[in-house]
Amino acid sequence: MADRTAPEVGTLWEEFHRVVNMTSEELRTWLLTITSGEEAFPDDPDRLWFGLGTEVVKILGKRKVDLTDDDLRNMRRTVEEVTRRLESPPGRGAADDAWRRELMTLGHDPLKPDPHGSGDLP
Repeated sequence: MADRTAPEVGTLWEEFHRVVNMTSEELRTWLLTITSGEEAFPDDPDRLWFGLGTEVVKILGKRKVDLTDDDLRNMRRTVEEVTRRLESPPGRGAADDAWRRELMTLGHDPLKPDPHGSGDLP
């Protein structure tokens, strides 16, 4: 298990909490909503992020010192996926429902104001 006090873990923790702007309750509610609707089983396997979203909910409920190696991998993957999607938004941006839903499944709502006032991600 990695040293939870290592500077890399602190940096990842900050990046993760910067890109994941939904609370664990908001994300849990969103995941329950989409799994019960018509998009419960999407045809496109690339859009099936429910598993990672569920891991994000778990991570949001943890303290930094309680992170596992799997948590760190999932945090990196979440930061990478959210950042990648934000770097290539569709023409309609946050008004594109499918794009927004994909991001929300990972814990990032592009319509939510940045509480730090640091502008758009990435």
